[in-house]
Amino acid sequence: MISPRHSRLAQRLLGLSLLLGFFTICVAQPPASFDPVLETNKLLATMPAAARAQSDAYFEGGYIFQIWNLVLTLIITWGLLRWGVTVKIRNLAERLLTARYLQGLLFITLFALVNWGLTLPSDYYEGFIREHRFGLSNLTPGGWFSEQLKSFLVGTIIFSLIGSLLYLGIRKSPQRWWVRASIATPFFMIFMMVLAPVFIAPLFNKYTALTDAKVRDPILSMARANGVPADNVYQFDASKQSKRVSANVSGALNTIRVSLNDNLLNRCSPQEVQAVMGHELGHYVLNHIYKMVIDFTLLICAGFWFTHWFYSWASRRFGASWGLRGIDDFAGLPLLLAGLAIFMAIATPIRNTIIRTNEVEADIFGLNAARQPDGFATTALKLSEYRKLAPGKWEEIFFFDHPSGYNRILMAMRWKAEHLAEITTPPKK
Repeated sequence: MISPRHSRLAQRLLGLSLLLGFFTICVAQPPASFDPVLETNKLLATMPAAARAQSDAYFEGGYIFQIWNLVLTLIITWGLLRWGVTVKIRNLAERLLTARYLQGLLFITLFALVNWGLTLPSDYYEGFIREHRFGLSNLTPGGWFSEQLKSFLVGTIIFSLIGSLLYLGIRKSPQRWWVRASIATPFFMIFMMVLAPVFIAPLFNKYTALTDAKVRDPILSMARANGVPADNVYQFDASKQSKRVSANVSGALNTIRVSLNDNLLNRCSPQEVQAVMGHELGHYVLNHIYKMVIDFTLLICAGFWFTHWFYSWASRRFGASWGLRGIDDFAGLPLLLAGLAIFMAIATPIRNTIIRTNEVEADIFGLNAARQPDGFATTALKLSEYRKLAPGKWEEIFFFDHPSGYNRILMAMRWKAEHLAEITTPPKK
């Protein structure tokens, strides 16, 4: 028989156990008040109105420059052909050299120099004056020109070597050159990816091994946990150019490199760095590099076909007055480039959707790998310093090659709502 005293004790123990059980349930379950949309809007509201207006103005101005750059290309094309500039360059190349391939090298080099000079004023306004006006560039005029010159030299070397080969292919198969060029495109893309991190990227930035173990070790731990064969992480000095935060997985085959810039290290918390690097590792794990090669090869194949059609149409109407001999004539190069530029402008939503889809997949992977939804969300706010934060649906489809800040933050808050019980402490700055 249980005494009254023991009965009261049992009741108290039962009450205590019920209280503990209720507390456990409250801790284990996400509070009903956690609304991902509401939390997203709260984070968006932390961006000052003036900063948001400036970001929107900067990004929307980019739409105009996309149109202007196409118009400028067409104007330069018409001028070079109308006044016979490229015909004179072609004739010079043929007088100086006898081998067709060498003629192509000389012609493309001289053409690239003329084109660079004609586009330099526009590039200076867009890439230097405008960037400084919005507080996004750290380059001096001399530094900007130096980078432009290096880009021109690297681009001309690659363009002349590949372009001269292309013209050999056009001469052998004037009607089906675009098929051969399309078949060669993926091999060229992978070749450039292999070269870029080893030979090209170091021309513009200094790459060094990341030595801070507090930052490096969690990244390498994520890499090992997800099957990424990275034994080092590199940092590069992007702060000499701008304040943008970024990271990347570059290269292909045995030149894969995981890199982050010094702005990410200096401006972001450890949680934000982990969130960003989880995203970048996702690109490797999900094979985005090779998927992009396939996707863009198909897109460029269509672009080559359109270019062939455009050149044939334009040359039938104006070729004789411009002094063009046929599609294999070096002097017609501006017309080929104009056709490709028109196609790529029309295909902008397709190109952006290909990239944006991969970015969304990498975002989801990064959230699961780094488990830092708050760090991911606050980094998305930093990216919105120069990328419109909350565009309309169709605006994002047409003009965004990455998800908008709003959609990225909403994704992070939805992930957080499903894992709230596992998140015990907020990210510390």
